[in-house]
Amino acid sequence: MKDDKLEPSSNRKAAKYRGAECLNCGHPLDLSDVYCSYCSQLNSTKQLSLKDFFGEFINSIISYDSRLSYTVMDLLFKPGKITRNYLNGQRLKYANPFRFFLSVSIIYFLIQGLISTFSENGSPFINMNQNTNPSPTDSVSKTTNNSFQFNKSDFGDKVNIANEAIIINNDTVLKSKEKTAEDIKYISEADLDTLGWGNRIVTRFSLYRDFYEVYNIKSPTAALDSLKHNNTAFNRWIYGKNKVADRIQENPYSFFNYLLSKTPFFLFFFTPFFSFFFWILYSRKKYSYIEHIVFIFHIFSFIFLGLLICLIPDSFLNNAVFSGILFSLIGPFYFYKALRNFYKQSRLLTIIKFVFLNIVFGISATMAAALFFSISTAIY
Repeated sequence: MKDDKLEPSSNRKAAKYRGAECLNCGHPLDLSDVYCSYCSQLNSTKQLSLKDFFGEFINSIISYDSRLSYTVMDLLFKPGKITRNYLNGQRLKYANPFRFFLSVSIIYFLIQGLISTFSENGSPFINMNQNTNPSPTDSVSKTTNNSFQFNKSDFGDKVNIANEAIIINNDTVLKSKEKTAEDIKYISEADLDTLGWGNRIVTRFSLYRDFYEVYNIKSPTAALDSLKHNNTAFNRWIYGKNKVADRIQENPYSFFNYLLSKTPFFLFFFTPFFSFFFWILYSRKKYSYIEHIVFIFHIFSFIFLGLLICLIPDSFLNNAVFSGILFSLIGPFYFYKALRNFYKQSRLLTIIKFVFLNIVFGISATMAAALFFSISTAIY
């Protein structure tokens, strides 16, 4: 009771305000309990005052900042050890790894979007908000007789200027070859049914895309009737994706940024699959499946923290120098050190598993990204 005498009588922690049960969870308490042993709420029946309200607000900020600072510092400078500490029971010291990963990745894309919006050149890492296509003046030079002449070097040897250029009112313009009815490779519904599931979808969409570009029929029902294909909901949905293809062609940069904004969620759902290989590779270590997931989320969180740090200097330089160093040098070294510090194996064994996991990550991430791209395109 010595501490009670030190508390001012107006303080919410004072003994005279304590109750016999927790007001939050109803857990029975002694009058000597300053906090509830079940939910950790302060044992106080005092009516909330303005001073108490702001005092709790400031304490919550300090407490949160403490967890955030420990998480950031240990994540940046103690690869693998933060995961070991967290799994060994130091949970209140660090932010939740799942929530922290989503938070830091979303913050990165928000800040990157703001920089791209207000900066003339945008971000060098995701420099997709500006149209980098050459303007007509870059590829066409005006001559003294009021005609235009193409610079073949601007288009490369693959472009046959003679075949693609037409003359209109003494002006030379570049015109891409348009599709005609002869370019449509028609395939009937019966023939489509003989194809495999994946090949059938790709062939169907290719046919619908060619038909759409030639005849510009926007109604799926009218198009399917002309093609003599079944008027099913799935076929109408496939044909309706032509509008999505038009949007992507008109503004591919917006679509690319749309995909990038979904990257945190892609990694979030990809992590459990990738963790399976850790669980197999380190089966003798007796780590649970979820503990491998925590380790991977810490690795991904470090990457996004590093990108956040690199974002400002790369934006000023208009060059992805620092993010390039992060991915090519710092990231691989950090991953190796994290494996070594967390799983506590020899250098040689760690290097072998490091190489194997990188190969697995590259192959599986490519396959998952292709699936992710298809789904994102379908719902765009």
